[in-house]
Amino acid sequence: MSDEIQPIIIRRKKVYAADGHHGGAWKVAYADFVTAMMAFFLLMWLLNATTEEQRKGIADYFNPNIPIAAVSGGGAGALSGDSVMAQSTLARNGIGAKTTSNKQGKAEGIGDAVGEAQKEEAEVEEKLKDLNQALEAKGAGLLEHVSLKKTNEGLVIELIDSNNEPLFNLGNSNPSPLLRELLAVVSESLGPVKNDVKIVGHTDARVFPNQARYTNWELSSDRANASRRLLVEQGFPKSQIKEVSGKGSTEPLVSDAMAPQNRRISIILLHHKPQ
Repeated sequence: MSDEIQPIIIRRKKVYAADGHHGGAWKVAYADFVTAMMAFFLLMWLLNATTEEQRKGIADYFNPNIPIAAVSGGGAGALSGDSVMAQSTLARNGIGAKTTSNKQGKAEGIGDAVGEAQKEEAEVEEKLKDLNQALEAKGAGLLEHVSLKKTNEGLVIELIDSNNEPLFNLGNSNPSPLLRELLAVVSESLGPVKNDVKIVGHTDARVFPNQARYTNWELSSDRANASRRLLVEQGFPKSQIKEVSGKGSTEPLVSDAMAPQNRRISIILLHHKPQ
């Protein structure tokens, strides 16, 4: 028996070689490293060029934290157990550094603006504490009708209606004894504050019968004006009231358009404008 001739198979493996420095992965890593180093040096420069107060103001600008809700979430008073300021310094939109010819001047400008904002917030907070104490002294009945919230315009004091204790007589702008008492407390507590004030009236979505020419627009405006007159009668400086307006039912406080909470008067303590 003869041996069978087996075919000889030769496998050639082709190896591709490339220089490592022509790859792109290291470039991405190097770019990330350079970016991180640049951010680090900027941080070091900022820490060296600003004071502790200025750094606090800058940090608060990017992370504002004000524990005030649109409607009081519970607690013993209108502030719901919280301070109006979560932190001692609050930098707000529209307040920045003054224009100067050098970096130190800019840093001082930031510090001045933050200082003014801090002073204003401290003053407003003190007056709101007075308001809260005055409401507590009057009893829980008044506290149920007051809520605070923070907006871009300033701090808003909401005087809120209810079915059992309305602020106005139904369908007109005749103030009730409850509203008179609430505005007396507000005027006494906030009278010395230097902020300008804006008064806005709101209604629910209930319409007048028979397509009357008098609508919620007129009603909300008349109620805001009635509140303005009562504030002035109670001694609030009329020169600080800069705007009185009515918004009808266009800005409800709760989702139910007919809810009594939508019938309210908003008293807004406007931010001081930077010089």
